[in-house]
Amino acid sequence: MSENTPRMALGTMHFGTRLPETRSREILDAYLDLGGLWIDTANCYAFWGSETGLGGQSETVIGQWLTDRGVRDRVRISTKVGAEPTRPHSFPDAVEGLGKDTVHRAIRDSLHRLQTERVDMYWAHMEDRAQTIPDVAATFGDLVAQGLTARIGLSNHPAWYAAAANVNAQQRGSARFSALQLRESYLHPRPDVPVEGEDHPHGMMTAESKDLAGRCDVELWAYTPLLTGAYEHPERPLPEAYEHPGTHNRLAVLRKWSDRLAMKPSQVVLALLNAQQPTITPIVGVSSVAQLSEAVQATRLTLPEEAVEELNAAG
Repeated sequence: MSENTPRMALGTMHFGTRLPETRSREILDAYLDLGGLWIDTANCYAFWGSETGLGGQSETVIGQWLTDRGVRDRVRISTKVGAEPTRPHSFPDAVEGLGKDTVHRAIRDSLHRLQTERVDMYWAHMEDRAQTIPDVAATFGDLVAQGLTARIGLSNHPAWYAAAANVNAQQRGSARFSALQLRESYLHPRPDVPVEGEDHPHGMMTAESKDLAGRCDVELWAYTPLLTGAYEHPERPLPEAYEHPGTHNRLAVLRKWSDRLAMKPSQVVLALLNAQQPTITPIVGVSSVAQLSEAVQATRLTLPEEAVEELNAAG
Protein backbone atom coordinates (compact mmCIF):
# COMPACT_ATOMS: atom_id res chain seq x y z
CA MET A 1 0.00 0.00 0.00
CA SER A 2 1.47 3.35 -1.04
CA GLU A 3 1.40 6.47 1.12
CA ASN A 4 -1.14 7.95 -1.29
CA THR A 5 -3.60 5.07 -0.95
CA PRO A 6 -6.78 6.25 0.84
CA ARG A 7 -6.94 4.78 4.35
CA MET A 8 -10.49 3.57 3.93
CA ALA A 9 -12.59 0.90 2.29
CA LEU A 10 -15.35 1.72 -0.16
CA GLY A 11 -18.70 0.53 1.18
CA THR A 12 -20.93 -0.82 -1.58
CA MET A 13 -24.04 -1.90 0.35
CA HIS A 14 -26.52 -0.21 -1.98
CA PHE A 15 -24.82 -0.89 -5.31
CA GLY A 16 -27.32 -2.40 -7.71
CA THR A 17 -30.34 -1.60 -5.53
CA ARG A 18 -30.75 1.92 -4.12
CA LEU A 19 -27.85 3.03 -6.31
CA PRO A 20 -28.38 1.98 -9.92
CA GLU A 21 -25.62 0.13 -11.72
CA THR A 22 -24.57 3.14 -13.79
CA ARG A 23 -24.03 5.32 -10.70
CA SER A 24 -22.32 2.46 -8.87
CA ARG A 25 -19.84 1.99 -11.70
CA GLU A 26 -19.13 5.74 -11.78
CA ILE A 27 -18.20 5.60 -8.10
CA LEU A 28 -16.06 2.49 -8.61
CA ASP A 29 -14.26 4.18 -11.52
CA ALA A 30 -13.61 7.30 -9.45
CA TYR A 31 -12.41 5.24 -6.47
CA LEU A 32 -9.91 3.47 -8.70
CA ASP A 33 -8.73 6.77 -10.21
CA LEU A 34 -8.26 8.19 -6.70
CA GLY A 35 -5.99 5.32 -5.74
CA GLY A 36 -8.56 3.35 -3.75
CA LEU A 37 -7.70 -0.21 -2.80
CA TRP A 38 -10.29 -2.00 -0.63
CA ILE A 39 -13.87 -2.57 -1.79
CA ASP A 40 -16.22 -3.97 0.86
CA THR A 41 -19.41 -5.87 0.10
CA ALA A 42 -21.44 -8.88 1.31
CA ASN A 43 -23.48 -11.68 -0.20
CA CYS A 44 -26.62 -10.29 1.47
CA TYR A 45 -26.33 -6.76 0.00
CA ALA A 46 -28.92 -5.56 -0.30
CA PHE A 47 -31.81 -7.95 0.28
CA TRP A 48 -33.88 -5.24 2.00
CA GLY A 49 -33.64 -3.01 -1.07
CA SER A 50 -34.48 -5.70 -3.59
CA GLU A 51 -37.91 -6.85 -4.76
CA THR A 52 -36.60 -10.42 -4.57
CA GLY A 53 -36.01 -10.15 -0.81
CA LEU A 54 -32.58 -11.70 -1.36
CA GLY A 55 -29.10 -10.21 -1.79
CA GLY A 56 -26.27 -10.55 -4.30
CA GLN A 57 -26.83 -7.34 -6.26
CA SER A 58 -23.74 -5.52 -4.96
CA GLU A 59 -21.39 -8.43 -5.69
CA THR A 60 -22.87 -8.76 -9.17
CA VAL A 61 -22.27 -5.09 -10.02
CA ILE A 62 -18.71 -5.22 -8.69
CA GLY A 63 -17.94 -8.46 -10.53
CA GLN A 64 -19.11 -7.13 -13.88
CA TRP A 65 -17.16 -3.91 -13.32
CA LEU A 66 -14.00 -5.85 -12.48
CA THR A 67 -14.33 -7.89 -15.66
CA ASP A 68 -15.23 -4.98 -17.93
CA ARG A 69 -12.39 -2.81 -16.60
CA GLY A 70 -9.85 -5.64 -16.23
CA VAL A 71 -8.66 -4.23 -12.90
CA ARG A 72 -8.91 -7.19 -10.51
CA ASP A 73 -5.19 -6.95 -9.73
CA ARG A 74 -5.52 -3.28 -8.73
CA VAL A 75 -8.08 -3.68 -5.95
CA ARG A 76 -8.74 -5.87 -2.93
CA ILE A 77 -12.17 -7.39 -2.48
CA SER A 78 -13.78 -7.93 0.92
CA THR A 79 -17.08 -9.81 1.20
CA LYS A 80 -19.10 -11.63 3.86
CA VAL A 81 -21.27 -14.64 4.64
CA GLY A 82 -23.81 -15.40 7.34
CA ALA A 83 -26.59 -12.83 7.07
CA GLU A 84 -28.28 -13.70 3.79
CA PRO A 85 -31.93 -14.72 4.30
CA THR A 86 -32.72 -18.32 3.46
CA ARG A 87 -36.14 -17.24 2.22
CA PRO A 88 -37.19 -13.95 0.65
CA HIS A 89 -37.94 -11.25 3.24
CA SER A 90 -37.17 -13.66 6.14
CA PHE A 91 -34.41 -11.72 7.96
CA PRO A 92 -33.71 -12.06 10.87
CA ASP A 93 -35.83 -15.13 11.54
CA ALA A 94 -34.23 -17.30 8.85
CA VAL A 95 -30.62 -16.58 7.86
CA GLU A 96 -27.94 -18.79 6.36
CA GLY A 97 -25.59 -18.86 9.37
CA LEU A 98 -22.02 -20.14 9.48
CA GLY A 99 -22.32 -23.90 9.05
CA LYS A 100 -19.47 -25.49 7.09
CA ASP A 101 -21.51 -26.53 4.05
CA THR A 102 -23.26 -23.16 3.95
CA VAL A 103 -20.02 -21.18 4.08
CA HIS A 104 -18.29 -23.28 1.43
CA ARG A 105 -21.28 -22.96 -0.89
CA ALA A 106 -21.66 -19.23 -0.19
CA ILE A 107 -18.06 -18.30 -0.98
CA ARG A 108 -18.25 -20.08 -4.31
CA ASP A 109 -21.49 -18.26 -5.10
CA SER A 110 -19.82 -14.95 -4.17
CA LEU A 111 -16.78 -15.73 -6.31
CA HIS A 112 -19.10 -16.46 -9.23
CA ARG A 113 -20.91 -13.13 -8.83
CA LEU A 114 -17.64 -11.29 -8.32
CA GLN A 115 -16.11 -13.04 -11.35
CA THR A 116 -12.88 -13.78 -9.52
CA GLU A 117 -11.03 -16.88 -8.31
CA ARG A 118 -10.54 -15.65 -4.76
CA VAL A 119 -11.25 -12.71 -2.49
CA ASP A 120 -8.80 -10.83 -0.32
CA MET A 121 -10.88 -10.84 2.89
CA TYR A 122 -13.81 -13.08 3.84
CA TRP A 123 -15.86 -12.16 6.88
CA ALA A 124 -18.21 -14.07 9.13
CA HIS A 125 -20.94 -11.44 8.89
CA MET A 126 -22.81 -12.15 12.14
CA GLU A 127 -22.70 -14.63 15.00
CA ASP A 128 -24.13 -18.10 14.65
CA ARG A 129 -24.33 -19.56 18.15
CA ALA A 130 -25.57 -22.85 16.68
CA GLN A 131 -21.98 -23.47 15.54
CA THR A 132 -19.11 -24.08 17.94
CA ILE A 133 -16.15 -21.72 17.89
CA PRO A 134 -13.74 -24.52 16.87
CA ASP A 135 -16.03 -25.43 13.97
CA VAL A 136 -16.24 -21.84 12.73
CA ALA A 137 -12.48 -21.37 13.07
CA ALA A 138 -11.89 -24.59 11.13
CA THR A 139 -14.42 -23.72 8.42
CA PHE A 140 -12.88 -20.33 7.70
CA GLY A 141 -9.32 -21.57 8.09
CA ASP A 142 -10.04 -24.15 5.41
CA LEU A 143 -11.06 -21.40 2.99
CA VAL A 144 -7.59 -19.86 3.29
CA ALA A 145 -5.93 -23.26 2.91
CA GLN A 146 -7.94 -23.86 -0.28
CA GLY A 147 -6.88 -20.50 -1.72
CA LEU A 148 -10.42 -19.12 -1.85
CA THR A 149 -9.54 -16.11 0.32
CA ALA A 150 -6.28 -14.51 1.39
CA ARG A 151 -7.54 -13.51 4.85
CA ILE A 152 -10.51 -14.04 7.16
CA GLY A 153 -12.26 -11.69 9.56
CA LEU A 154 -15.13 -11.46 12.03
CA SER A 155 -17.90 -8.88 11.68
CA ASN A 156 -20.33 -8.15 14.53
CA HIS A 157 -18.62 -10.57 16.90
CA PRO A 158 -17.44 -9.79 20.45
CA ALA A 159 -13.75 -9.61 21.30
CA TRP A 160 -13.84 -12.76 23.43
CA TYR A 161 -15.12 -14.75 20.45
CA ALA A 162 -12.25 -13.54 18.26
CA ALA A 163 -9.69 -14.37 20.95
CA ALA A 164 -11.10 -17.86 21.48
CA ALA A 165 -11.30 -18.53 17.73
CA ASN A 166 -7.71 -17.45 17.17
CA VAL A 167 -6.41 -19.60 20.01
CA ASN A 168 -8.17 -22.53 18.38
CA ALA A 169 -6.72 -21.64 14.97
CA GLN A 170 -3.24 -21.43 16.45
CA GLN A 171 -3.63 -24.86 18.01
CA ARG A 172 -4.77 -26.27 14.66
CA GLY A 173 -2.02 -24.49 12.74
CA SER A 174 -4.59 -22.79 10.49
CA ALA A 175 -5.21 -19.20 9.44
CA ARG A 176 -6.48 -16.90 12.16
CA PHE A 177 -9.06 -14.12 11.98
CA SER A 178 -6.91 -11.06 11.31
CA ALA A 179 -9.58 -8.34 11.40
CA LEU A 180 -12.73 -7.25 13.24
CA GLN A 181 -15.46 -5.24 11.50
CA LEU A 182 -17.70 -3.36 13.92
CA ARG A 183 -19.80 -0.21 14.15
CA GLU A 184 -17.76 2.81 15.24
CA SER A 185 -17.87 6.58 14.86
CA TYR A 186 -16.89 9.71 16.76
CA LEU A 187 -20.18 9.75 18.66
CA HIS A 188 -21.11 6.79 20.81
CA PRO A 189 -24.52 5.59 22.02
CA ARG A 190 -25.36 4.89 25.63
CA PRO A 191 -24.37 1.26 26.30
CA ASP A 192 -27.67 0.47 28.03
CA VAL A 193 -29.92 1.66 25.18
CA PRO A 194 -30.50 -0.36 21.98
CA VAL A 195 -29.58 1.50 18.81
CA GLU A 196 -32.50 1.76 16.41
CA GLY A 197 -31.75 -0.14 13.21
CA GLU A 198 -28.79 -2.03 14.66
CA ASP A 199 -29.49 -5.75 14.22
CA HIS A 200 -26.33 -7.11 15.84
CA PRO A 201 -26.13 -7.34 19.65
CA HIS A 202 -22.33 -7.32 19.55
CA GLY A 203 -21.94 -4.99 16.60
CA MET A 204 -20.52 -2.00 18.46
CA MET A 205 -16.77 -1.46 18.69
CA THR A 206 -15.73 -1.40 22.35
CA ALA A 207 -12.68 -0.66 24.45
CA GLU A 208 -12.21 -4.41 24.72
CA SER A 209 -12.19 -4.95 20.96
CA LYS A 210 -9.71 -2.10 20.57
CA ASP A 211 -7.50 -3.62 23.28
CA LEU A 212 -7.61 -7.01 21.56
CA ALA A 213 -6.66 -5.39 18.24
CA GLY A 214 -3.73 -3.51 19.74
CA ARG A 215 -2.34 -6.48 21.63
CA CYS A 216 -3.02 -9.30 19.19
CA ASP A 217 -2.29 -7.76 15.77
CA VAL A 218 -5.90 -7.65 14.62
CA GLU A 219 -7.08 -4.90 12.26
CA LEU A 220 -10.15 -2.83 13.07
CA TRP A 221 -12.62 -1.85 10.36
CA ALA A 222 -15.49 0.52 11.16
CA TYR A 223 -18.87 0.53 9.47
CA THR A 224 -21.38 3.41 9.69
CA PRO A 225 -18.53 5.81 10.59
CA LEU A 226 -20.52 8.86 9.47
CA LEU A 227 -23.84 7.81 11.04
CA THR A 228 -25.64 7.94 7.67
CA GLY A 229 -24.93 11.63 7.20
CA ALA A 230 -26.07 12.87 10.62
CA TYR A 231 -22.93 14.97 11.20
CA GLU A 232 -23.91 17.39 8.44
CA HIS A 233 -27.62 16.83 7.93
CA PRO A 234 -29.77 17.92 10.87
CA GLU A 235 -32.82 16.55 9.06
CA ARG A 236 -31.39 13.09 9.73
CA PRO A 237 -31.71 12.83 13.52
CA LEU A 238 -29.50 10.52 15.49
CA PRO A 239 -31.07 7.44 17.08
CA GLU A 240 -32.37 8.00 20.61
CA ALA A 241 -29.44 6.05 22.08
CA TYR A 242 -27.14 8.96 21.13
CA GLU A 243 -29.18 11.48 23.11
CA HIS A 244 -26.94 12.14 26.13
CA PRO A 245 -24.60 14.93 27.35
CA GLY A 246 -21.50 13.30 25.90
CA THR A 247 -22.92 13.65 22.40
CA HIS A 248 -23.50 17.40 22.81
CA ASN A 249 -20.02 17.93 24.24
CA ARG A 250 -18.38 15.95 21.45
CA LEU A 251 -20.31 17.76 18.74
CA ALA A 252 -19.20 21.13 20.14
CA VAL A 253 -15.53 20.10 19.94
CA LEU A 254 -16.05 18.59 16.50
CA ARG A 255 -17.55 21.84 15.22
CA LYS A 256 -14.66 23.79 16.71
CA TRP A 257 -12.03 21.74 14.87
CA SER A 258 -14.09 21.56 11.71
CA ASP A 259 -14.12 25.36 11.56
CA ARG A 260 -10.46 25.70 12.54
CA LEU A 261 -9.25 23.20 9.93
CA ALA A 262 -11.74 24.29 7.22
CA MET A 263 -12.94 20.68 6.93
CA LYS A 264 -16.42 19.21 7.00
CA PRO A 265 -17.29 17.51 10.28
CA SER A 266 -17.49 14.16 8.48
CA GLN A 267 -13.97 14.66 7.14
CA VAL A 268 -12.66 15.33 10.64
CA VAL A 269 -14.35 12.15 11.85
CA LEU A 270 -12.71 10.03 9.13
CA ALA A 271 -9.29 11.55 9.76
CA LEU A 272 -9.72 10.98 13.50
CA LEU A 273 -10.53 7.28 13.02
CA ASN A 274 -7.31 6.90 11.05
CA ALA A 275 -5.42 8.67 13.83
CA GLN A 276 -6.47 6.22 16.56
CA GLN A 277 -4.17 3.68 18.14
CA PRO A 278 -4.72 1.06 16.91
CA THR A 279 -5.68 2.59 13.58
CA ILE A 280 -9.30 2.15 12.50
CA THR A 281 -10.12 1.73 8.81
CA PRO A 282 -13.47 3.37 8.03
CA ILE A 283 -15.81 1.75 5.52
CA VAL A 284 -17.36 4.69 3.70
CA GLY A 285 -20.53 4.38 1.66
CA VAL A 286 -21.27 7.23 -0.74
CA SER A 287 -23.94 8.03 -3.28
CA SER A 288 -21.93 10.39 -5.48
CA VAL A 289 -18.42 10.93 -6.81
CA ALA A 290 -18.29 14.28 -4.98
CA GLN A 291 -18.91 12.57 -1.62
CA LEU A 292 -16.25 10.00 -2.46
CA SER A 293 -13.68 12.68 -3.28
CA GLU A 294 -14.30 14.40 0.07
CA ALA A 295 -13.91 11.11 1.95
CA VAL A 296 -10.69 10.17 0.17
CA GLN A 297 -9.26 13.63 0.84
CA ALA A 298 -10.06 13.27 4.54
CA THR A 299 -8.29 9.92 4.88
CA ARG A 300 -5.14 11.41 3.41
CA LEU A 301 -5.02 14.18 6.02
CA THR A 302 -3.07 14.09 9.27
CA LEU A 303 -4.83 15.92 12.08
CA PRO A 304 -2.80 18.14 14.42
CA GLU A 305 -1.87 16.31 17.61
CA GLU A 306 -3.80 18.92 19.63
CA ALA A 307 -6.94 18.15 17.64
CA VAL A 308 -6.63 14.41 18.15
CA GLU A 309 -6.13 14.83 21.90
CA GLU A 310 -9.01 17.27 22.37
CA LEU A 311 -11.44 15.33 20.16
CA ASN A 312 -10.66 12.07 21.95
CA ALA A 313 -10.98 13.65 25.39
CA ALA A 314 -14.31 15.35 24.69
CA GLY A 315 -17.44 13.97 26.28
